[in-house]
Amino acid sequence: MPADLAVIGLGPYGLPLAQAAVAAGIPTIGFAAGPEASSLSPSELRRMHAGGFRPGTDPAQLGRVRTAVLCVPTPRGADGGLDLGQLEAAARSLAERLRPHTTVILESPVLPGTTEDVLRPLLEKGSGLRAGRDFHLAYSPSRIDPGHRDRTPAGTPKVIGGLTPACTESAAAFYGRLTDKVVRARGLREAETVQLLETNFRNVNIALVNEMAVLCHELGVDLWDVIRCAETKPFGFQAFRPGPGVGGYGVAQDLTGHASRGLRMVELAQQVNSRMPRYVIQRAATLLNEHGKSARGARVLLLGVTYKPDVADLQCTPAQEIAVRLMELGASVSYHDPHVASWNVLDRPVPRADSLYDAAADADLTILLQQHRTYDLQGLSVKAQLLLDTRGATPTGAAHRL
Repeated sequence: MPADLAVIGLGPYGLPLAQAAVAAGIPTIGFAAGPEASSLSPSELRRMHAGGFRPGTDPAQLGRVRTAVLCVPTPRGADGGLDLGQLEAAARSLAERLRPHTTVILESPVLPGTTEDVLRPLLEKGSGLRAGRDFHLAYSPSRIDPGHRDRTPAGTPKVIGGLTPACTESAAAFYGRLTDKVVRARGLREAETVQLLETNFRNVNIALVNEMAVLCHELGVDLWDVIRCAETKPFGFQAFRPGPGVGGYGVAQDLTGHASRGLRMVELAQQVNSRMPRYVIQRAATLLNEHGKSARGARVLLLGVTYKPDVADLQCTPAQEIAVRLMELGASVSYHDPHVASWNVLDRPVPRADSLYDAAADADLTILLQQHRTYDLQGLSVKAQLLLDTRGATPTGAAHRL
């Protein structure tokens, strides 16, 4: 049976989209854009295949679908901007097979103007077709929230912005099969800027609460109690919580070099968040010293090394820098994570603890970096010699909180 949908890029954005499409009964093929970490569990992948999902191997299949969605990674490049290399390669591959009346949608995180100024020329040049006349072109920011099973695509409103009103409606018709609510933006750039605002909102607010964590520690104030009380306000406040750093795929963008002026608040937020792994190391070294131990030679156990709870993804995880800095101080580092079978730092394997309680009891310091659902934090706080909780997840008084 021919497929209705091709998802190009089977990483954290593409696989959940393909999963939702298969669940909605849409015949779907998927094309990997490179070595991408799966954001779904093996059982979820098996159910997708049982439902008819087909990983694509023949690019000619791209010419037989009604809708193609580009979900390739756009990581931060060496210059600090987004690397569009995989997007450009995927666009060229699609353009060679693009047929009239196809709807092409971009979901990858990009800066405003990318769909029209980068993607459109590549598609038109490679296909000989014109966007808005011969095929539909639209942008829709991805709103995937890995690890939260209750936040499904069906219950998450989808923003759509097309090159023309007809493009918007064509994309809306597709997403209307997956979600209960479609929100039409005025155009491509407005939809792209929605993604920019949503990502930067998260990063700026995390930076604020991270600074509050440092300040409250210096003042001897319990930040977690402050947040608990503040979030009872029914208006004008949304609770964010501090942590050891910001990871994942939602790269903050300050638009420097892209617009006449950058977003100075976003630039500052990036600086604040990037300092958090160093702050965790500072707190860890201080705790060890207060208990008569040095970081050099200390046995340090890291709990939860993924960038997000209850997922297996290590993309930009702050645990990487924390492990490196501990090793530089001469600490002996091990880790425990139910979602990560093996982990390399500085091209060397980090020892994995099999028994959580035994490892915590043996370590001079245990650092909780990620609050996975399977962790019994009450029991852990009893077993650990010394526990630094960077997530405020342990019972009050049971650990040293960030």
